[in-house]
Amino acid sequence: MKEVLEPKWIDCFEEFLRLSNVGAGDLIGVLAESQSRTVLVELTEHALHRIGARAFRITVASPPLQDPLPVRSTGATYAYDDVPEIMQALGVCSLVVDCTVEGLLHSKARQDLLGAGGRVLMISNEHPEVLERCRPDPIVHERSLKALAMLDAASTMRVTSPTGTDLTVDVAGAPSRGGGGILGPNDKIAYWPAGLCLCFPLDNTTNGRIVLDVGDVNLTFKRYFESQVVLNVEADRVVSIEGNGLDASLMRTYYEGWEDPNAYAVSHVGWGLNPGARWDALTMYDKGDINGTELRAIAGSFLFSTGANEFANRFTSCHFDLPMRNCDVSIDGTDVVKHGHLVESVFDA
Repeated sequence: MKEVLEPKWIDCFEEFLRLSNVGAGDLIGVLAESQSRTVLVELTEHALHRIGARAFRITVASPPLQDPLPVRSTGATYAYDDVPEIMQALGVCSLVVDCTVEGLLHSKARQDLLGAGGRVLMISNEHPEVLERCRPDPIVHERSLKALAMLDAASTMRVTSPTGTDLTVDVAGAPSRGGGGILGPNDKIAYWPAGLCLCFPLDNTTNGRIVLDVGDVNLTFKRYFESQVVLNVEADRVVSIEGNGLDASLMRTYYEGWEDPNAYAVSHVGWGLNPGARWDALTMYDKGDINGTELRAIAGSFLFSTGANEFANRFTSCHFDLPMRNCDVSIDGTDVVKHGHLVESVFDA
């Protein structure tokens, strides 16, 4: 599929921006880098022009590699880390649309921008067709906000599965993140595709066993698991990786290549709420087409992630996002996911 300025995609981008109350006369900065997906930047600019916003683009050169291994889908661009002055200046904008490759979500530059009073709409580095299918939905957004409120008030998350997953997380005080891709008046950051509720567990709060079954997804590698892999977690860290297949071997060697204890630590945990996100979508695209954000948000999936967790004072560029199917997820004894399906009555009450 060609990445061109299809009118239907401009419509989607206009809808995305209007849902976050972008209007005529608003000053909007579009943030890019030299390796940004050009069509996403141009679709954003065309949609802003339709709305009548005062839009401008800032583009910097994509930075030299800083890591010894290939890195994908971290949500932590460092393209703007060395220019905090730009982030300070962008604080005067109504909001900033983030079209960088990895995104501002976990970056130092995000902290600089939010500290200057800025607000951010992130567009994940996806083929526009993925964004078209997973466009923000006010119903999904409301469910996401209810899920976040539940998580904020909770003490314990428990995750089990028929294959042997049994994970317990003390979520008391754990900062939560998520939403449905719509930036409310008091919100600082939203992203597309969305429909996800997660939290960043604090230090020494996560223990148990994760069984990654055939068909679960390793989004860092953008591939489905074809053999079972078991992660044993003690005091927030993966202490052993069991499995005899290629999947386990690849995870072991990638982790080992970082020579960093924080690579093995828990980053965030949560569940998906977006019925438009498809588990099987990964089969339809080449790896360069997509960023994999869609599969993080599959309704009824459990997302287990390792890597950086600034709230537990752990930093690393190694990051695994591992969406899992067929799990049960409970919050203080209330089921929010049962047998891999979202318990919709909890969020629609």
